[in-house]
Amino acid sequence: MIRKAPEPVQVVRQRRDDALRALVDSVPYIRFLGIHFDRRGDELTAILPFDQKLIGNPILPALHGGVTAAFMEVTALIVLSWTLSWERMENGVRDVDHWQGKHLPKIPKTIDLTVDYLRSGLPRDAYARATVNRSGRRYASVHVEGWQDNRDRMFAQATGHFLMPEQDG
Repeated sequence: MIRKAPEPVQVVRQRRDDALRALVDSVPYIRFLGIHFDRRGDELTAILPFDQKLIGNPILPALHGGVTAAFMEVTALIVLSWTLSWERMENGVRDVDHWQGKHLPKIPKTIDLTVDYLRSGLPRDAYARATVNRSGRRYASVHVEGWQDNRDRMFAQATGHFLMPEQDG
């Protein structure tokens, strides 16, 4: 049996980065907030760069609670979508153009999201990581942890439940 030569690392990295960029760019609100994702293999870290427009209480100052909740939800949705797409992307869909437009994976719909505000979000960059606790054909459960300077000192955490998109084919 002749084995196909593996793709060069740069090609694989570029394909994954392009797919993630297409997924994130498909949601205008993510661009509005300025959220981007750092990808290390299949692990994603969401980054919310500080911007004055994100302040809810200028006296403290503190991040707006709605911005914090949106950051947690966006992190959960993108990580869930990325997790669902990973195997498909690696095992079949190689053409980045396939990830554009109508072929982009559908993002799950939020059923509910519970956010625990553990401390005020300070006027600085914030980070979040999500863990998919359960993912079935119809339903998924995701936990998100958000921090700023120290990963051990979370400023928010969230648990969300999501309705999964219908599978193609």
